[in-house]
Amino acid sequence: MTPKQQRMLSVGMLLVGLIVVSALSIGALRENTGFYLELDEVAAGEFPTDRRFRVGGLVAEGSLNREPGSLELQFTLTDTANTLLVSYTGVLPDLFRDGQGIIAHGRMGPDGIFVADEVLAKHDENYMPPEVADSLEKQGYQAAE
Repeated sequence: MTPKQQRMLSVGMLLVGLIVVSALSIGALRENTGFYLELDEVAAGEFPTDRRFRVGGLVAEGSLNREPGSLELQFTLTDTANTLLVSYTGVLPDLFRDGQGIIAHGRMGPDGIFVADEVLAKHDENYMPPEVADSLEKQGYQAAE
């Protein structure tokens, strides 16, 4: 092979490598992107069936349902106008409780129950995730100051 052919082969291999890395990166980003939906959109059936999404609201008072000794939990998420039954298996954040503002990541199950694989709670008494605060404000809910 001549030096010119070697350079062209090197440049070609470099371009192929860049294309492969770019394609893999875009695929990973697309797969891990979590869209936030409000509860009224979920109630209207406007949610993706082929990917994860995020939904937020308040944990409805008295809705926590857990079998003793089990990591499986069901609770109702509300924005004061709409509700959604959420199922989660795992350890919950320390701040998780009734009336708590949370965001859940997961998929809608075939039975209409949102199956969360991650639950995030607010950081302290004064913080609520912006998406949840906006959604609740649209429903006329005002957080306690």
